[in-house]
Amino acid sequence: MVRLILVLNKVHFLCFYRVHFMKQKKTAYFPNLVLEEGPIGSQVYHAIRKAILDGRLTSGSRLPSSRTLAEMMSISRNSVIAGFERLIDEGYLFTRRGAGTFVASTIPDAIISDKWIKTTHSISSPSIESPLEMLNPNMQKAQAFWQQSQPNINSNPIFHVGVGCVDLFPHELWGRLLGRVWRQSKKALATFNSPTGYTPLKEMICQYMQSTRGLFCQPEQIIIVNGTQQAINLTTRVLLKEGDAVWLDDPGYDSARGIFTSYGIKSHPINSDMDGMDIYQGIEKCPEAKLVFTTPSHQFPLGNTLSLSRRIALLEWASSNNVWIFEDDYNSEFRYHSKPIQSLQGLDKYQRVIYAGTFSKMMYPGFRLGFLVVPLPLVDAFKAAKYYTDSHSGFLEQATLALFISQGHYARHVRRIRKACYERYQVLTDAIKTHLSHVFCVEPTDSGIHIVCWLLAGYTEEYIVKKSREIGLAIQPLSRYCIQAYPKQGVLLGYAAHDPIEIEKSIILLAQTLSK
Repeated sequence: MVRLILVLNKVHFLCFYRVHFMKQKKTAYFPNLVLEEGPIGSQVYHAIRKAILDGRLTSGSRLPSSRTLAEMMSISRNSVIAGFERLIDEGYLFTRRGAGTFVASTIPDAIISDKWIKTTHSISSPSIESPLEMLNPNMQKAQAFWQQSQPNINSNPIFHVGVGCVDLFPHELWGRLLGRVWRQSKKALATFNSPTGYTPLKEMICQYMQSTRGLFCQPEQIIIVNGTQQAINLTTRVLLKEGDAVWLDDPGYDSARGIFTSYGIKSHPINSDMDGMDIYQGIEKCPEAKLVFTTPSHQFPLGNTLSLSRRIALLEWASSNNVWIFEDDYNSEFRYHSKPIQSLQGLDKYQRVIYAGTFSKMMYPGFRLGFLVVPLPLVDAFKAAKYYTDSHSGFLEQATLALFISQGHYARHVRRIRKACYERYQVLTDAIKTHLSHVFCVEPTDSGIHIVCWLLAGYTEEYIVKKSREIGLAIQPLSRYCIQAYPKQGVLLGYAAHDPIEIEKSIILLAQTLSK
């Protein structure tokens, strides 16, 4: 007789079963199992593994068949098979053809434990009392900076900054294109190793960026990267050395600041106003800079645009002083009415601009593909840096994206996203005017996927963020992105990833919470 106790979704069911195994004279015993919450296949795995580890299922014990166990537990046979397969793969169970499934004579945990015991007894090594002291000093600073930002990171995506319209991504279409690439590119999957990226994709990017952003580039100038952060890392490795100075928008992109810190680069904060980065302040405060990091099309996080006169002034100063410019054009496609000013790279006559673009905002956050456009004299250096970082970016994603762009799907997707984002922006700002006008002041914008809400008298960033976290909102404080104290307090709300109904409900909930 087998006694089986099931706990499914915290509801207890006591079931008694009598199981007679074929080719056995004795009645087989099977222990009590407790199934926790989660996928049933995983529940089976954890329940049986636990029974093995605590000795209820001993070495050599024969398990019921998958069919029998499924009937006993009132779950699908496939779920039991999934649990069995994982346990077999990890070495807890083994099968004997025609005989059944058994507990292994030596379980993995015992092997690991024995090896660990032998190692610790045979080798005397000093304990690491202060592991931080063993880190690169620059990484210590970067880690401290990173930890400061963690309380502001929330797993709940509502109003999360930097996320595009993930709900509108054409998954089925993408899956069909991915399948086609998989079937037609078996040889390439085994042989592709180009550090700079998949040539057809680079050609598509060239054509698209020339027509939409006015870039002047050739496919050989493009380096495919795994997002903007890798682009910044590669640029820092190639062009800067420890102790060099860079200009950084203040407030500005906190990840760029963290990367520069990890390399021992000195970040000099440069104020941003309605015309974007104050170039003349930068020249006055830090003329020794080796690189300027800026987001000219849609300054992050304030949303201002670098004026044409400042763009020209920056390019001329950079050329005269042998300074590089990193143009992060992360958000240029999210412009709803007017076209953006031509990119710095497109205006650059001196080959001083390293241009970075990303597909993550327009596609989805987990789509880790972006690109750099580098001056021709730097191509070989960036190629080597990319190779020694991760060899190359994934072939399947690159090839599928090339097909997605070449067939016109990307351009149509951009148009659809722009329309949806503008609608969501309007719903958000209208909801704030209706329900939170006594708390927030929102300045109109024609671009972007987040807004900055300036706080009215009587409210602080700390209070707003605290209250928003209580109801599961990922509102970010402006201070997170500031190097120096900012004269005004504000919070950031991302809106692109949420449908209009969800946006309005969340604002109403926030208003109710703040009124208590």
